Amino acid sequence: MDSLLYDLPALTIRGVSVSDMDNNVYLLTAKSSGEQLLIDAADDLPAIRRLLADGAGDTAADARLAVVATTHQHWDHVRALKDLVAETGARTAAGADDADALPVPVDVRLSHGETLSVDGFGLAAVHLRGHTPGSIAFVYRDGDGPVHIFSGDSLFPGGVGNTQKDPERFNQLLSDVTERLFNAYPDTAVVHPGHGKPTTLGAERPHLEEWRARGW
Repeated sequence: MDSLLYDLPALTIRGVSVSDMDNNVYLLTAKSSGEQLLIDAADDLPAIRRLLADGAGDTAADARLAVVATTHQHWDHVRALKDLVAETGARTAAGADDADALPVPVDVRLSHGETLSVDGFGLAAVHLRGHTPGSIAFVYRDGDGPVHIFSGDSLFPGGVGNTQKDPERFNQLLSDVTERLFNAYPDTAVVHPGHGKPTTLGAERPHLEEWRARGW
């Protein structure tokens, strides 16, 4: 199956679903430099190797995995992280408040509003508190094209991520998602979640009050 999701002017976005939990692994490859950034080394190192090889064909430059970025600390999103970093020598990045829980040292500890850069593009770090303390969404702006939001487990089609039936955590997550995603980006923004199919902010926006009322 073709892993290509989007062919954009500056980069390609590829993805693969791994494990019986349908974890999404995303790969962004810069066309100008060949540098690659992988989001969530969730599981299945051979599948990730194939994804990297697919991305290498999207650039005339020599491809190199520069950074592995992790959206949050949960075990199902990091099962291949240690082995992938050992094999490639890639730098690591994660939210500052989740970094110490990861199975590898974190080179770049991200706070809200910071930019994670490789040669050829950058991603904005959006801190979304609630699912975990340091959950980060990574946002790519494509010039005149749609914004791409890699939301981890903080936003899905149909609702926000699991907050363990804790009202305080739920209200924090819904507030952050509303203010930092829905109020910051247009309805055309594509949401790439940590599990399952993509959606758009426009498709989900009408349901925000419904989510608040039901409490999950």
